[in-house]
Amino acid sequence: MAKTFAKLDRRKLRDLAPGRTVQEHGIVFERLVSGDGVYSVNVMVDGQRVHRVLGKESEGVTRTQAEQFIEKVRTDARHDRLTLPKGRKVALSFRSAAEKYIETLKASGGKDIRAKEQVLTQHLSPFFGERPLSKITKEDIGRYKVHRLNQVVQAGGDQRSKDRKPRETGRTTSPGTINRELATLSHLYTIALEKGWITTAKPKIEKLTDDSGRIVYLTTAQVQKFLDAAKGSDNPQLYPFVLIAVSTSMRKGEVLSIRKQDIDLARRMIYLPKAKAGAREQPITAALAAFLDVYLKESVPADTHWLFPSSRGSKSGHTVAIEKAFRLAVARAGLNVAQVVRHTLRHTAVSHLVQAGVDLPTVQRVSGHKTLAMVARYAHQDGDHIQAAMSKLEGRISDTITPKLHKRKRPPPKETA
Repeated sequence: MAKTFAKLDRRKLRDLAPGRTVQEHGIVFERLVSGDGVYSVNVMVDGQRVHRVLGKESEGVTRTQAEQFIEKVRTDARHDRLTLPKGRKVALSFRSAAEKYIETLKASGGKDIRAKEQVLTQHLSPFFGERPLSKITKEDIGRYKVHRLNQVVQAGGDQRSKDRKPRETGRTTSPGTINRELATLSHLYTIALEKGWITTAKPKIEKLTDDSGRIVYLTTAQVQKFLDAAKGSDNPQLYPFVLIAVSTSMRKGEVLSIRKQDIDLARRMIYLPKAKAGAREQPITAALAAFLDVYLKESVPADTHWLFPSSRGSKSGHTVAIEKAFRLAVARAGLNVAQVVRHTLRHTAVSHLVQAGVDLPTVQRVSGHKTLAMVARYAHQDGDHIQAAMSKLEGRISDTITPKLHKRKRPPPKETA
């Protein structure tokens, strides 16, 4: 039914005094001192305030156009609801979208599902909650970044610990960690657009500048100290975990999910069906192959499929967390608990490969990085291999260098008559 206007009657608007404003049915009209009039709208649509200045009378803006604008806003909101799965009566919330996103990844064989689910459950969903997915803005994402940058990192016990209460580490969330969370957020929006959960473009998601500096890695002496500390751990799985990680550069999840059937000791290869960059074969050293040969026979139960079977009956069947034992070993080895984490072992293996002079394509083959650029980050500027390279350069050009300053010889002065 068409709306009737009492305050916004055209004859009354012509008589409206300069500086006065009237509002009716969400339409606002203001008479300027110049005599011109300005139309704007101010309405609530799906719980969100829509306030927009449409323009001046002198520009051809009319009350009818204001009515049409409001109707379009409400129609778009209805359309946003209608594009959702059947039975939904409100716009898809972020929390619901996160659940559907994980379900979609599981059904399509997506990568890093467990890590993405953890990011959504622990951080993104608690922050955005029931806010409609299509209403989240660039500014909202900016607030999320600030929230996470100020949040203190917490660590919990491993699955063998009876006390799993999280504790504060004293460190705030790093830009690199937040950027990985933003990557999950961006992928969620990509899937939402593909599946028609939303019809609007995803908000601009800008990553933080990760100026954390050098990559932390262990020296040869520190590796040996840490391995010795891991041997003395109450957790019998810690030493083989550390040895495999530092000998191969494999990620934590890749190591813990190794299946016995995927270990080929004769070829010195471990098949990784769900590696981060896709299925691949992981080369291993002769020493690690010899260790695994004994470890499989003497320490791994014959009735399990996993190299690291779970002692607490996890859903996956294998160990998924080893944090507490890892931290205790780091402390026993005299290393910095705040700096040395599980991923440090991967950094260590790749760094030593680069410093040993192995070419970057081969390092990439061993580490499973997606690009050479990611491997090049490990060419530390102050590493011994850099000085060795400079020494080689010096050996080729040193004969041309003298400690004396080279000065241009000036011609003798001309004789004057």
